Amino acid sequence: MATRFLHRQRLEKGDSFSRLLSLSLWFRAFCDYRGAISRNSLPFSEALDLFTRMAESRPLPSIIDFTKLLTAISKSKRFHVVITLCNHLETLGISHDIYTCNLLINCLSQSPQPHLASSFLGKMMKLGFSPDIVTFTSLVHGFCIRNRPDDAMYIVNQMGRIEPDVVMYTTLIESLCRNGLVDKAMSMFDQMEVKPDAVTYTSLVNGLCNSGRFDDAVTLLNDMMRRRINPDVITFNALIDGFVKKGKLLEARELYSEMTRVSVAPDVFTYTSLINGLCMEGRVDEAKEMFYSMECFPDVVAYTSLINGFCKSRKVEYGMKLFYEMTHRGLLGNTITYTTLIQGFCQVGKHKAAQEFFCQMVSRGVSPNIRTYNVLLHGLCLNGKLDKALLIFEDIQKREIDVNIVTYTIIIQGMCKAGKLKDAVDLFCSLPSKGMKPNVVTYSTMISGLFREGLKLEAHVLFRKMKEDGVVSPN
Repeated sequence: MATRFLHRQRLEKGDSFSRLLSLSLWFRAFCDYRGAISRNSLPFSEALDLFTRMAESRPLPSIIDFTKLLTAISKSKRFHVVITLCNHLETLGISHDIYTCNLLINCLSQSPQPHLASSFLGKMMKLGFSPDIVTFTSLVHGFCIRNRPDDAMYIVNQMGRIEPDVVMYTTLIESLCRNGLVDKAMSMFDQMEVKPDAVTYTSLVNGLCNSGRFDDAVTLLNDMMRRRINPDVITFNALIDGFVKKGKLLEARELYSEMTRVSVAPDVFTYTSLINGLCMEGRVDEAKEMFYSMECFPDVVAYTSLINGFCKSRKVEYGMKLFYEMTHRGLLGNTITYTTLIQGFCQVGKHKAAQEFFCQMVSRGVSPNIRTYNVLLHGLCLNGKLDKALLIFEDIQKREIDVNIVTYTIIIQGMCKAGKLKDAVDLFCSLPSKGMKPNVVTYSTMISGLFREGLKLEAHVLFRKMKEDGVVSPN
């Protein structure tokens, strides 16, 4: 009997020791990872491994420790994983707290099935947890990222005594602006019961610029500064870029001066916008001067903008110098960079150089898009190299690249220019069977081709058909 008692004691002590060792190992692991979790630098695979060890340890860690780990995983945007792990916690008998519930709401709102977030809200309330501002903000954010501002507003109206904070207002204003509802966004801004911050103003400034309401955007910027809310570089960039795109370079440069006056440092986006604006006006030497006076390292977009300026000024050799400089500095040209230079070569009649550069592009693993092909085809047709253009056109179709009406129009134009009107007519007539609808340029190209061959009656018939098809007639 005594022997059995001692044996039982050893087993109990062994179990206790095993449990203690398990707890000790998990605690040590968690302490080692705690810093990484707080810095959001824990690799995903290690986070999953830590969760497994925590779930297998006895006694189980608290819901607080699990929530810290799950929050870290959610920052990697793997929302479906967090949802699965939260469900696993329930099978382990670990009850959710308000923080886990809010984490789940946030992940469900951004998952492929956002309606489950509203369903979980009901479950959350049954568990005895009242939704707070964090809960509602997650729900609102979920609808806003899916461009459903009306549903987001419905959630706001269900909040009862909970007042929206600046984060929620900003989320709604940004969503309304993104969906073109700038007047509603302005109205919401005017009705805010909390002080807007720089992000709120920037969202609205960006919305106004995208709607072409630059005077209102500048007024808002002035109001922002009057209220001692410091605009940041993103606020100024929204305005500068908006003015540049509307051809208002003078106003953009005035904002740049104001930006430096209030000690907001321009970034690469600021400089790129201004370089674009100068190039649009053909002032490439000034653009080059600004490029080399940048107080930050230029990226591939900045280089491509200046390359584009030189190519449009028919100075493709300067564009190539920039391309080699960019490569030497460790920056790889993208599809837009290569397409820009191919177009530059074509514009100055260097179709062979354009083809060689295209081959270089492909050999370096940069994928051409349909615009790249269109630029190359147009250059070849423009320089009387229809046969080469047709070979490339055939290759495009074999590669199953999504050809658009622009591509067909270029080939039709090339055929007409080369005197192959019958081939052009055949290709034009085949467009409906290919799912293509001729646009005004396609019709104009075909009509011009018929006129050049003296087929005036056929040209007038096609002109009438163009109007019957509802295509806007040319001047």
